[in-house]
Amino acid sequence: MQLKVEICGINTSELTVLRNDETMALMAESQQGNKMARDRLIAGNLRLVLSVIQRFSGRGEPMDDLFQVGCIGLIKAIDNFDLTQGVRFSTYAVPMIIGEIRRYLRDNSAIRVSRSMRDSAYRALNVKERLQNELQREPSVEEIAKEMGVKREEVVFALDAIADPISLYEPVFQDGSETICVMDQVRDMRNTDDSWLDQILMKQAIEELSPREKKILSLRFYEGKTQMDVAKEIGISQAQVSRLEKGVINKIKKNL
Repeated sequence: MQLKVEICGINTSELTVLRNDETMALMAESQQGNKMARDRLIAGNLRLVLSVIQRFSGRGEPMDDLFQVGCIGLIKAIDNFDLTQGVRFSTYAVPMIIGEIRRYLRDNSAIRVSRSMRDSAYRALNVKERLQNELQREPSVEEIAKEMGVKREEVVFALDAIADPISLYEPVFQDGSETICVMDQVRDMRNTDDSWLDQILMKQAIEELSPREKKILSLRFYEGKTQMDVAKEIGISQAQVSRLEKGVINKIKKNL
């Protein structure tokens, strides 16, 4: 992401950065009700917001929107910062900005999921980020689940719940005039065009049978009864049932 971001006509590449002592001095004045000092604090820490939103650049959200949400987090950090704690403002502000952006992404997700599921997902993301820094590699789902003290399935379901949906028309490959979309690579091996056609033809073939032939077919192949059971129920001999059954099957094959 480029540092130059145009928001409300302001070129953020020209923004100044406050030193820590300047920040603390302005913070003290701001907490005493000095509005000008508060405005200078906001303007002097906008680069902090820019650095944070780079983490969310792949979420499909407009960077202008994320920047403005991050500014809300920055303002909350300024208004709630405690000078007596002796920590740098950036140490306190970054988690506040990240939290505000994550809350925005969570509440504006295209698919609504439960609050508990979202909380589990973002806790898993935090654990994943921490383990990645500690292990210097991508942690496995099992490692994340163990660290969280939950089952592996819970981590998988939670992360899937907040994953961004992908359109079936999303291009995955393009070579000149040929474009391959997601839907071109998604296939149901059971419900193919041929299987749907076979079902339609089978239904039409069965509809052409007589009521007695339909009943024999239903008793034999849907209810799983023997030819002897069918013969007793219909009131004919087992040999007649066998002959009628063969005739029904041959009729269906012919129609197909």
